[in-house]
Amino acid sequence: MPTDRFSHSFVVDALPSRVYAHLIEPQSYVGLSPLVVTVREVEQVADAVRYVAVERFGFGPFRWDNNIRVEMRGTPDVRVVSDVSSPGRVRLVATVDLRPARHGTQVTEIIELTAPILLRGFANGQARKVQQERAAELTRRMRA
Repeated sequence: MPTDRFSHSFVVDALPSRVYAHLIEPQSYVGLSPLVVTVREVEQVADAVRYVAVERFGFGPFRWDNNIRVEMRGTPDVRVVSDVSSPGRVRLVATVDLRPARHGTQVTEIIELTAPILLRGFANGQARKVQQERAAELTRRMRA
């Protein structure tokens, strides 16, 4: 299966330690990622946090709850890596790098997405859209 890779960089008004503390907490992704409506089954395993995030998709009057398994690892104040397995053999690895910037923290998120050909376009479109919305929401949250 082919892997697509794309990235986005932006600056938030907070120190790397604050951004890291927010991103390493699974519950923070409810609303941070616009599709995630709940997080459950959170467990610490060695140097990782594993959990199930529920993504809610709407198709007109219909909705679909997609349970994704996430394993997250971090390097304090520097990096958060999330390895996501979704039904349909969709896999996404999001690497978020944090660097001190003049007015806070430069956040760079690199996404690597692997999906079967029939799901590739949809999965890519959703991942890119979510990446942009997550950046806007993180920027908003870090202003407080």
